[in-house]
Amino acid sequence: MTKTRVRHLLPALLLALTAVASSAQAQKGGDASGVWLTETGDSKVRLSRCGSGLCGTIVSTSGKGIDENNPNPSLRTRSVVGVQIVNATTPTADGYEGTLYNPKDGKTYAGSLKVTGPSTIEVAGCVMSVFCKRQTWKRVN
Repeated sequence: MTKTRVRHLLPALLLALTAVASSAQAQKGGDASGVWLTETGDSKVRLSRCGSGLCGTIVSTSGKGIDENNPNPSLRTRSVVGVQIVNATTPTADGYEGTLYNPKDGKTYAGSLKVTGPSTIEVAGCVMSVFCKRQTWKRVN
C-alpha cells in the first residue's frame, strides 16, 4: 500500500474507531452527563465531562448546606453548592475511577462511578479499596 493511500484511509479509520467507541459507551448505559439526585435525596449533583472522565458539582442541597466538616478551617463556612465532589477522571472497563469528597464528614475517598442504566448510576466511595459504600443516584433531567 502506498503512503498516499494510507494517508487517505487514515481519516476513515479514525472515524470508524470513534463510532465504535461511541457505540460501546451507549451500550454501557449512555453518557452520564446531567443532573443526578443522590440516594438520600438531599442533594443534586451535576456530572459533566472533564478530561477523559467525569466531574460532579453540587447544584442544590437540603438543610443548611454548609461545608462545616471540611478539613480546612477556612472553608467550613462556605456553601456546598458549587463544590466539586466527584473527580472521576480515569476511565475503566465499566465506568470511571477517581476521588469523591463527602461534605457530610469532610473526607475524600477513592471512588468509582458506573452507569447502570439510562437513568441510574452507581457511585462508590472506598477506604483502603476494601471498605466501600455504594449509592445509586437517579437522573433528574
